[in-house]
Amino acid sequence: MILINDGKDLLYVIISLCVLLFTIFSCWAIYYLAKILQQMFKVIKEASNLLNKFEELMKSLKEKIEHGASYLPLIMEGVKKLVELMKKRAEKKKRNKKSE
Repeated sequence: MILINDGKDLLYVIISLCVLLFTIFSCWAIYYLAKILQQMFKVIKEASNLLNKFEELMKSLKEKIEHGASYLPLIMEGVKKLVELMKKRAEKKKRNKKSE
């Protein structure tokens, strides 16, 4: 039981309760700050992983484009020959229709 004889004892009891409440609030605030920092680190780590995956994707696309560009002259030659064959075929059909 708390014996309060004068105002000074009451002041000490109130100060001790305030210090106790301040300590509890400080611990609660530190706990939530730690949780917020933990979530922030998780978000940063996920963002970093996402950026690494994006960078790998860009490298892969760049390599595919570079390798595809090396085949471009061959493809153009093939298309050119195909166009020539189509022209010859069209001319041949024209000649066949004229001769009939």
